[in-house]
Amino acid sequence: MIAESFKNAPNFTKFIFILFSILVGCVFFVVIGILISIPIFGVNINDFSGSLNASNPANISVLKFLQAFYSIGMFIFPAFIIALFFNGKIGEYLQIKKIPSPLSIVFVCLIMFFALPLINYLMLLNQSITFPASMAGLETELKSLEKEAEVISGSFLKANSFSVYLANMLVMAVIPAIGEEFMFRGIFQRMFKDWTKNIHIAIWLAAILFSAMHMQFYGFIPRMLLGAFFGYLFYWSGNLWLSVLAHFVNNSIAVTAFYLNGEIAEKADKIGTDKGINAALFFSILMVLLLIYTIIKIENEKRIKTNFSEPKLNHDENKI
Repeated sequence: MIAESFKNAPNFTKFIFILFSILVGCVFFVVIGILISIPIFGVNINDFSGSLNASNPANISVLKFLQAFYSIGMFIFPAFIIALFFNGKIGEYLQIKKIPSPLSIVFVCLIMFFALPLINYLMLLNQSITFPASMAGLETELKSLEKEAEVISGSFLKANSFSVYLANMLVMAVIPAIGEEFMFRGIFQRMFKDWTKNIHIAIWLAAILFSAMHMQFYGFIPRMLLGAFFGYLFYWSGNLWLSVLAHFVNNSIAVTAFYLNGEIAEKADKIGTDKGINAALFFSILMVLLLIYTIIKIENEKRIKTNFSEPKLNHDENKI
């Protein structure tokens, strides 16, 4: 059995295998994506670097196409391979076999909508961080990189038709939500739990790694806190699909706002950013805390009911 080779392997060996799987998956799928893009988009392989220039609007479709392959190769495919080798049962290891309850689905969606002012406020705080004079060069470089990322992101989000909007949803909301949650919560958070024997340390380590992976300093804090929320959501429910759903809703808000109107997206980004603890921010915090409490209560009651109705099964065997 495949899983027997790694089930009892040292944690360091597992970590190396995880990194190896990510590297191989990323390279393989990017190469496949490039080969497929040549006949579809008429990419000139002799001037391939020119086809990757995001400043040229004609290249955006190619870049989106390659981004989808990159995300699948770096996150989704490796997560499946790792789960197969570590456990033998992919659905069981990643905890994706069961569909979340309708109530939990609704409350997770509500949390992400009500959290918008809070996320915006945290983003503002992160962007207001200043460096000492001795690190002015680093600060300038980070801000320059941030502006470049915003330009590229804006180019990706532009949608002048419903079909482009659907493509954006797939590339920038669906695939990243599935892939990043499978990898960071389903794989890394579990690995950190095995190493530290502490779920809270595991959640925050995975959240830090998740935020650092995006390589955007001025969005690091809100993204880290989002990652921690996704991690706790996974821990409370024992179901990775709720974390995937929360991640998807968060990404889809930006995609949808840009499709409806660029001005709507700008206004949405400013909700909750008034100075001080404004009404929108206060309401956001209150509703998020209330909804989180409700989800925890729902999932605890569901777990108690499940354990009571099926006492012979060990439901905590694979719970992180």
